[in-house]
Amino acid sequence: MSDVLNRGDIHDPDLNRLSITVGEVRVTPDLKVATAYVLPLGGNDPEGALSALRRNKGELRRAISKEMTLKFSPELRFAIDETFDRLDATRELFSRDEVRRDVDGE
Repeated sequence: MSDVLNRGDIHDPDLNRLSITVGEVRVTPDLKVATAYVLPLGGNDPEGALSALRRNKGELRRAISKEMTLKFSPELRFAIDETFDRLDATRELFSRDEVRRDVDGE
């Protein structure tokens, strides 16, 4: 998916002008649905990026399926990748004095 987005294979100028990071793709056990966790570079306008991806999911699915060896290509779904937000919250938590005392065993 990252390669397709980087090459600009999708014929939507709104999508092609965005730099989108695909952090993770989770596929259901039956391989019918793939959820891509994405974030536009810099975190700017994530809802606009989701809208552009959703608007072009059929074309994205066709482009991605050309590079796969599955009998059927999965339905694509998109969600905002919140990994960086959770990482920042975790760092903040571990920087608290009372937490550092517990972790250090003081």
